[in-house]
Amino acid sequence: MKATLKFKLPQDYEEYRMAVDASAYHHILFNLDQWLRGKIKYPADDMSDEKYNTYQEVRDKLHELIADQNIDLW
Repeated sequence: MKATLKFKLPQDYEEYRMAVDASAYHHILFNLDQWLRGKIKYPADDMSDEKYNTYQEVRDKLHELIADQNIDLW
C-alpha cells in the first residue's frame, strides 16, 4: 500500500509542515509522556502530594487528548 500527500505550495505550506513534522510531534509527545511517567513512578523524596497529583493530572489529560484524536503513542 502506498499513500501520497499532495499540497499546493505556497498556499498549503502550514498543512505541508504539519504533515512533514508529524514524526517530530509524535516524538515530543512520547517523550513528555515518559518524563511524566518517571516523575510519577519515581517521585523525589521531598515531592509534595500536590506536585505528585499535578503530574498525574497532566499525564491523565495528555492521555485523554491523545485518545480523543485516535493517536497511538506506543
